[in-house]
Amino acid sequence: MRAVVQRVDGASVVVAGETVGEIAGEGLCVLVGVTHDDTPEKAAQLARKLWSVRVLEDEKSCSDVNAPLLVISQFTLYGDARKGRRPTWNAAAPGPVAEPLVDEVVARLRDLGARVETGRFGADMRVSLTNHGPFTVLLEV
Repeated sequence: MRAVVQRVDGASVVVAGETVGEIAGEGLCVLVGVTHDDTPEKAAQLARKLWSVRVLEDEKSCSDVNAPLLVISQFTLYGDARKGRRPTWNAAAPGPVAEPLVDEVVARLRDLGARVETGRFGADMRVSLTNHGPFTVLLEV
């Protein structure tokens, strides 16, 4: 699993004009990509890492300050544009494999005590955020 993690001062995701997920104030906006060999165990590992990684103000984690997370599925994180002019998506897991694993990340975060908002899997989403820093890291498990 791969996640692009941005420290934000608020973020939201809109689908067809409707806000489906939103966090206010300090938190993390997390784009999650799934590949073919990912497992529920990897989803749990990613959730633990997201909850405890010290990337917020003063090197705090979401668990330290009870900061919210906005988690959005993002199959394009496994795009490959090294050859030609058009990316390939071969490394991205298909929807029936990826969706339950993204849901597992969210469920495990909630089990840890996190307040989690989400996008809508497979939808045409508009993501807005204020990146605080800017601060962006790539996590892989």
